[in-house]
Amino acid sequence: MTIKVLGYGAQSSTSALAPFQFERRGLRPDDVVIDILYCGVCHSDLHQARNDWGGSIYPMVPGHEIIGRISNVGHEVKRFKVGEAVGVGCMVDSCKSCSACEKGLEQYCEKYPTYTYNGRDRHDGSPTYGGYSEKIVVSEDFVVKIPESLDLKGAAPLLCAGITTWSPLVHWKVGKGSKVAVIGLGGLGHMALKFSKALGAEVTLFTRTIGKEEDAKRLGADRVVISTNAEQMSKVYGQFDLIIDTVPNAHDLNPFLPTLTLDGTIVLVGYLGNVEPALNTVPLLLGRKAVTGSAIGGIAETQEMLDFCGKHGITSDIEMVQIQRINEAFERMLKSDVKYRFVIDIASLKN
Repeated sequence: MTIKVLGYGAQSSTSALAPFQFERRGLRPDDVVIDILYCGVCHSDLHQARNDWGGSIYPMVPGHEIIGRISNVGHEVKRFKVGEAVGVGCMVDSCKSCSACEKGLEQYCEKYPTYTYNGRDRHDGSPTYGGYSEKIVVSEDFVVKIPESLDLKGAAPLLCAGITTWSPLVHWKVGKGSKVAVIGLGGLGHMALKFSKALGAEVTLFTRTIGKEEDAKRLGADRVVISTNAEQMSKVYGQFDLIIDTVPNAHDLNPFLPTLTLDGTIVLVGYLGNVEPALNTVPLLLGRKAVTGSAIGGIAETQEMLDFCGKHGITSDIEMVQIQRINEAFERMLKSDVKYRFVIDIASLKN
């Protein structure tokens, strides 16, 4: 039996998000039903709703930073019980059999993961709908436990902004003695600062905007470098083992290459598209430096991140919004007018 759900959705690339009634699938044996409490607002929600990347499926219910409590479980579910605080991130399924999935890297599934929204269910082909809604039905394999010590509202953005920055930090083995820089102070950047500091690194923020030093240091930065200031940039020549680049649009990477150490790496986590202007390969060759990318993280890795956050008391800095203000939140997000992530109070759907 299907489950009737109220949410907010886009009917086309040009329409505002508005109330939308739809149906979730009934429980499969390995499914859990989650009553959604909070859902973070990600830049990709806006891009998908407006079809900026192409391939958007309408009607669309965005949202992949989902926090809620389990209200029902299928008869084969073993990991969860009713009442538990849980989360759902960017994926709700994968092929589970390719080399990436077998390594716990479902985000790189060779047959592509099933995304939480704007995807197609692997079993019945129905569209997937996201967290701007009352409930969601998900296989237990793609649900994570939220430590009860965490503020549930602030935990929501960990399911995308958090894991997107955590995954490269862990992959490149950041720890005590590492020198890490973060480009951009937004939803992703503020989490990269918090995680880098908690992992024991010396942390620098690159920004184009004067006046962010106080907030950056509160979040974990040891120093702030204005990336358009040649003198400041020259002082960090050859210093960084890893640079996490969170900027969501095309920008010049060349000024940052000389700040890497031998074998240093710039990891792009915020931008999808062509690098413009082109990279100068001289510093790459002469310093064995790398420019690469990273996408979210696998389910096991996401759980490890959440457990780390529970131990260290790490959540996102958020601004709560009622769902009726979501279109306004989208516009403010475009202007970077939020510190640092909007989270929807899904209880406002009842208004």
